[in-house]
Amino acid sequence: MPTNQYQRLTANCSACRPQLSKLFCPPPGSWSYSGCFDQTVKFIERHQLLDPALWARFAEQFTRPSDDHDLGWRCEYWGKLMRGGAMVWSYTQSPELYRQLECAARTMLKNAEPDGRISTYSREAEFQGWDIWGRKYVLLGMEYFYDICTDESLRAELLDSMRAQADYLLAHFGPGKADLRKASGHWEGLNSSSVLEPVVRLYNMTGERKYLDFAGYIVGLGGILSANIFELALEDELDPWQYPVTKAYEMMSCFEGLLEYARATGEERWSRAVVNFAHRVLSSDITIIGSAGCTHELFDHSRLRQADPEFTGIMQETCVTVTWMKLCGQVLRFTGDSVFGDAMERSLHNALLGAVNTRRVSRDPLSPGGGLPFDSYSPLRAAPRGQAVGGRRVMADNTIYGCCAAIGAAGFGAATQHSALLTEKGAAVNLYFPGTLSLQTPGGRRLNIGIDTTYPVGEDIALELSLDCPENFELALRVPGWCKASEVSVNGEAVPVVPGWLRLERLWKDGDRVQLRLPMAVETVGSWQLCQGGGELPPHVALVRGPIVLAASEEFSGNNLSGPVELGKVRRVPVSEAPFEARLVFETELRDGGGLRLADYASVGKGYDKDIAVWLPCVRPL
Repeated sequence: MPTNQYQRLTANCSACRPQLSKLFCPPPGSWSYSGCFDQTVKFIERHQLLDPALWARFAEQFTRPSDDHDLGWRCEYWGKLMRGGAMVWSYTQSPELYRQLECAARTMLKNAEPDGRISTYSREAEFQGWDIWGRKYVLLGMEYFYDICTDESLRAELLDSMRAQADYLLAHFGPGKADLRKASGHWEGLNSSSVLEPVVRLYNMTGERKYLDFAGYIVGLGGILSANIFELALEDELDPWQYPVTKAYEMMSCFEGLLEYARATGEERWSRAVVNFAHRVLSSDITIIGSAGCTHELFDHSRLRQADPEFTGIMQETCVTVTWMKLCGQVLRFTGDSVFGDAMERSLHNALLGAVNTRRVSRDPLSPGGGLPFDSYSPLRAAPRGQAVGGRRVMADNTIYGCCAAIGAAGFGAATQHSALLTEKGAAVNLYFPGTLSLQTPGGRRLNIGIDTTYPVGEDIALELSLDCPENFELALRVPGWCKASEVSVNGEAVPVVPGWLRLERLWKDGDRVQLRLPMAVETVGSWQLCQGGGELPPHVALVRGPIVLAASEEFSGNNLSGPVELGKVRRVPVSEAPFEARLVFETELRDGGGLRLADYASVGKGYDKDIAVWLPCVRPL
């Protein structure tokens, strides 16, 4: 792609370093989707992002030392929501949402003290607990809004504020000053170290060397007090669950920052460390639904532990799901490796969509009307949704909020921004939603791609290109790794295809059509398959269909989740037979008589009052 087009596409984006990536995100407004994904994004926009009382409540936390008394994290809510709101606006282009975000940004700017400090901690109590973590999110929220802000004077105010906030940190931490890792008594300073990401982004925005130097100082500290996790990832001898500190969400945030640092400096060793880390997380800790952590929010070898009945209670935190999706997007763009597109897809269609409180159930007497928009934890064995509010804190008006509820929108923003990507040779379609992509060819001409599909419920995806004039470029399509028998044709002519990126380079003309078929049979996964590297688990079984995980639910009359079951034939039944709204419903025969009904994981248990289960106790086949 011509350099001038790189410059056009990244002019207002503080995080884009396209020369150091294989893929990069198109500009806001490039996507217009319909169907389940679009409906869910609009649900979040309507019931969360457009709520002025919520924005006011979050900004109000900064008008007093609201976190002093418990060293809490009320300081994170505003920035998390602003980041997610800016990402969602990039998709919906809603004028009402933009006005709300602009109002929220102006309100937060008024909370700055004369020296630029913005914190929910008093000066006497600052630099402990979650203070730096909260400052990280204020910076990130402002940076993400800065990227979409159309008011140049407001952009200047935001940039001045972000400089002042960062300079306040530089005045207190660094060589010969306080140790950033000791600015928290939690997780050996891992949470404070994650300020790395917005510091590098600020360097990208300003070009001021002092911010890159401060980022280098943070990288040199290594993330925690007892080890250098960045060096551990570079050595690539341990899985993250074997590190001295295993808090999943904060650790992945640190590695997001490390990749930004590698992009800014060109230091290959650090980008290699991030890629190593991401592969290790994927192989050791990402579960069947695309999240991590069976010991609440920790890396704990959960790829294996997910089917272990001894692991009970809260698990699979939504903050972990969203941050994993964001990390996958970072590594996907940097490496072009389609395995991270596969991972994003699984997380989206199971853990993230499953966490959305579509029925607006309120399980906490202090939650705002209609309940929180996201559930915090996703059960894998027989248990209900809605077990707890992750990051629950009570605010001055006697309402509560939580970390997962605040971060969820960013997961949908990440999915949108990585659904279609640009390359030097053309475009790549990563996630398949019905609708229209509005992109540009490498020559800078208009390229619209209409997508007709019900995927992942249906198996067929049709893409039709709309071009001003013929042009030679590459259209890449992600063929999921789980699909071994895909079929592709261009204008009716079959082309060979294997899992990974299918790269179709040719002279494309207006009206050209690509047909993609991804056959999806229901497959059985046994817990014994998880133990191939050693170990043993009580036999459990799960069912998957393409990227969708199926779950049994007590919502189906007669379902018994306690087992043990011995599964027989599986047949698809009409979704109308489910007592709730579902995308897919199946019934499997039980060899001892009767049957068991399952639906897609994202649809089950949304009443928060019935047990659901992915892993079912079973009779292990001989």
